Amino acid sequence: MKAGVRPVSGTASQIGKELYEFGPFRVDAQREVLLRDGKPVPLTPKTFQILLVLVRRSQQVVTKEDLMKAVWPDTFVEEANLSRNIFMLRKALGESPEDRRYIVTVPGRGYRLAESVRLAPERKLSIVAAQHTKVQAQVAETKPWVWVVVAAGVLVAVAAVGLKFALHRSPVLTERDTLVLADFANSTGDPVFDGTLREGLAVQLEQSPFLRLISEQQVQQTLRLMDQPSDARLTPAVAREVCERSGSTAVLEGSISRLGSQYVLALRAEGCRTENALDEEQVQVARKEDVLNAISQIARKFRIRAGESLATIQEHNVPLAEATTSSLEALKVYSAAWNLAFSSGSAAAVPLVKRAIEIDPKFAMAYAYLGRLYGDIDESTLSSEAISKAYQLRDRVSDRERFFITFNYDRQVTGNLEKARETLELWAQAYPRDEGPGPHSFLSGAPSVALGRYETAVEEGTKAIGGIYLTPPTTTCSVQGHGRRLSADFDGIGTTLSR
Repeated sequence: MKAGVRPVSGTASQIGKELYEFGPFRVDAQREVLLRDGKPVPLTPKTFQILLVLVRRSQQVVTKEDLMKAVWPDTFVEEANLSRNIFMLRKALGESPEDRRYIVTVPGRGYRLAESVRLAPERKLSIVAAQHTKVQAQVAETKPWVWVVVAAGVLVAVAAVGLKFALHRSPVLTERDTLVLADFANSTGDPVFDGTLREGLAVQLEQSPFLRLISEQQVQQTLRLMDQPSDARLTPAVAREVCERSGSTAVLEGSISRLGSQYVLALRAEGCRTENALDEEQVQVARKEDVLNAISQIARKFRIRAGESLATIQEHNVPLAEATTSSLEALKVYSAAWNLAFSSGSAAAVPLVKRAIEIDPKFAMAYAYLGRLYGDIDESTLSSEAISKAYQLRDRVSDRERFFITFNYDRQVTGNLEKARETLELWAQAYPRDEGPGPHSFLSGAPSVALGRYETAVEEGTKAIGGIYLTPPTTTCSVQGHGRRLSADFDGIGTTLSR
């Protein structure tokens, strides 16, 4: 296969910046730059955004309404604003009223880009030996055969030093770092991705014993301190402030866009204080049905770059469609149920979780969550039934989720607290960083207290709250949920402390 531009019809994934080419033009989405034959073409920000929407929907008609929503999402604008920017875009592209070569008006509907768009390689090939070393070589893009020869020469020249470091790049995170996951920017116009992709990426990243996302409860508490509603959308700017206020390290910003009939997913990790890019990943897939698999790919790539060992990645890396559901619609409803429970209470979320199960009757995580919701509203029989169903489907979840389901099944359905305690200990061994709500929280409660293991309860409770002992008198530790969704009410480990 010849080196150069990857055609839009290709199905392989591409990692790197979001770069497009059509005719003599190159569009750099990240830098908001339009080049013609390598020279910058001046555009206003709004005009560039219009061009980007048309490029991402290559040769497809984009309605005027969709364009205005994409470019002015929170502002009412007259259609004349759009027409004026289209005029400016055509002028920048060199069009005349007699020659509409690039931007075609579709009467009564909107506009489309007439040219075929291609994903483009970056202009330079960078070979970086190590994050903090000076061993770096760059090769300007030229004719394919020259590019290959020069790049091969550079590789040979730096192999003795560069290869060693390239294979062992400095990780971008440490075990002490925490992450804030922003909402995905969705420019496809398809609402099924709203909320769904963030939920899916969170599920994938939570499989990691190395990474740590701040809890939804902590996000909501921080939003309140910011005078924001608890269900405020986590735009990059809002997520960055949450990151700073919570003492976290980085923000993960995801996006999904259309490129013709295909989908491009991107993930950017950015330091919340420095705003420096720590990592950037991109995956392109051919079909809507492949988007969940793309989330799995992007999560795995980020885990590697973050510094997690390949051994733990291989051990805890269940594909998203297997860890949750293969249905985008079911995952969207499930995500909405979580948000509704936080804002309106458990009872309000029950119908949505049941709807997710109707869409995918094998959605084990949904059954587990339904069991928790029923428990919250004192429907113990229905809670046990849902947990039993989740237990039957426990092979269709991630490892962490399986620990949670098995523990709940033995604690609530069979009453085998000894077995429940053993499950929690295995959970704590597999995920030693779960110092907050999780296995340690549960071990500080009934599985230890009912068996007379009071010292164990105190020790585990201390781990759960990060090494801070609570003063008596308090009673029991009540923990709801699982993963980053865990919300703990430690209004009590003290009775155990006072025994």
